[in-house]
Amino acid sequence: MDDAPDAPAPARRRWHIAVFLAPALLVYGVIMLVPLAQTLWLGLQNLRDGEAVFVGLDNVRTLFGDPRYADGFWNALHNNFVFFLFHILVQNPVGIALAALLSVPRLRGVALYRTALFLPTILSFVVVGFIWKLILSPLWGVAPMMLGSVGLRSLFAPYLGQEAYALATVSLVSVWQFVGIPMMLIYAALISIPNEIIEAAECDGITGFKQFFKIKLPLILPTIGLTAILTFVGNFNAFDLVYTMQGALAGPNLSTDILGTYLYRIFFGFQLQQGDRYMGATVATAMFLIILTGVAFYLFVIQRRLRRYQM
Repeated sequence: MDDAPDAPAPARRRWHIAVFLAPALLVYGVIMLVPLAQTLWLGLQNLRDGEAVFVGLDNVRTLFGDPRYADGFWNALHNNFVFFLFHILVQNPVGIALAALLSVPRLRGVALYRTALFLPTILSFVVVGFIWKLILSPLWGVAPMMLGSVGLRSLFAPYLGQEAYALATVSLVSVWQFVGIPMMLIYAALISIPNEIIEAAECDGITGFKQFFKIKLPLILPTIGLTAILTFVGNFNAFDLVYTMQGALAGPNLSTDILGTYLYRIFFGFQLQQGDRYMGATVATAMFLIILTGVAFYLFVIQRRLRRYQM
């Protein structure tokens, strides 16, 4: 008589995974999740007779219905979208072009070029803002002197002081500072393409620009999509550069005001404007929902289409 088969061994509980994850989750929860929950809760409260009470969506109605808040919010949101468009239409294409140039085989000095192009990214916002204010100053700036030396002084204008050009100028300064991020991400994607694919393309006579657009570009589309959503999140959280170059009032005449600077004035107050932490938390909640909507759209719409395209 054969012995009965051995019973399957019970599944091992991997407690060590939870142990190793616990510190990171604890730090993330304390630094990110708890403040986020407190901000969302604060946005549902307001002062009544000197005491904080739950008011539901009254703050939201005030934000979108009261001209004191609504006009500034919609202006800041519009400027934020313009700020984002400059990055998505200028920064990321330039980053792709630079990455393509750096990935050219047998290019000399790649490490030097890569370091020089990425260097502005690690500089402080204060340093970058102050340097560009000096460069663009109509009194002692380098830009008017350089243009004057080649007979193009007439092209210079006090761009940071004119409503029509201030936002574009600040956006381009931000592009200059952060173009290294998409460049490095896309460069890493390009050099990770298997050599077999490139060799097969060359055997078929596909080289140069044709090879990049027909072979390499489709393979790095997921990285380009990731770069786009990181740009979106970073731009709608922006504050430091605008504050450094244009101040809390985001002048001239609020022409460079974005959601970050608008939130700062509403929450903390500025000059004669008194701060309101409850309305400030409502603005922060609106920013969170805008960013959440953009990220969800990328994850559930764009990323799925990219996966289908790759398949």
